[in-house]
Amino acid sequence: MPIRQQELINNEIYHIVLRGVGDSLIFKDINDYYRGIFSLYEFNNINSVNIGKRRREIQTIKKLSREQAGRSPSSPISVNIPDKRDLLVEIFTFCFMPNHIHLLIKQTKDEGITKFMRKFGTGYANYFNKKYNRKGYLFQGRFKTIHIKTDRQLKIVFVYIHTNPISLIEPKWKEIGIKNMEKVIEFLKNYKWSSYSDYLGKKNFPSVTERNSMLKAMGGEQGCKDFIENWVKYKGEIKKFSNFVLE
Repeated sequence: MPIRQQELINNEIYHIVLRGVGDSLIFKDINDYYRGIFSLYEFNNINSVNIGKRRREIQTIKKLSREQAGRSPSSPISVNIPDKRDLLVEIFTFCFMPNHIHLLIKQTKDEGITKFMRKFGTGYANYFNKKYNRKGYLFQGRFKTIHIKTDRQLKIVFVYIHTNPISLIEPKWKEIGIKNMEKVIEFLKNYKWSSYSDYLGKKNFPSVTERNSMLKAMGGEQGCKDFIENWVKYKGEIKKFSNFVLE
């Protein structure tokens, strides 16, 4: 992934879009999505990361916890794993789509976004290429960014990112509007591969995102829910987003 020329500023917030080359699929099955989530968490670290080693460490911790609790080897278990990362960025929101990724992040280290995106892009691409016996680039050459400068922009992009999955059930909604608003609202609540359900308090992937700032900006969990649902109910006039989002 080439180094970006644009200077990204510490403690500033950016909307990031990373697409598959030629809009090709970057997630083909559920395990790919889980690997992507795991990569978002683990590669957000200024220190070097070995995903395979890290996953083995986590499995060992879970195995020991099951044994201590007298649980069967196949039973699910929740354990507290120490977070020893030195973060490159703060991830506020994310959404995984079959052929692209949306992120809303704040840079916390010099060149933190570039380093994080390089680590994520390279690490996930290596996994994907090995799994599917492919070669070459998985992602388009440069991730796209837009600088978020106001609270209004922040709220708009929060809504835009979390409503992106609508196209999976209503492919032409941007042209003709939303046909079934209740179905869309329910779908978004249960869409596993975004941070929206965490903002509703469901604890989907709570360790990935830093939600306190966004919850404050959006008016808490109820405010997040109201912003999304009101936007859907009022047909989500996509043209209003044109200055603040990346298709």
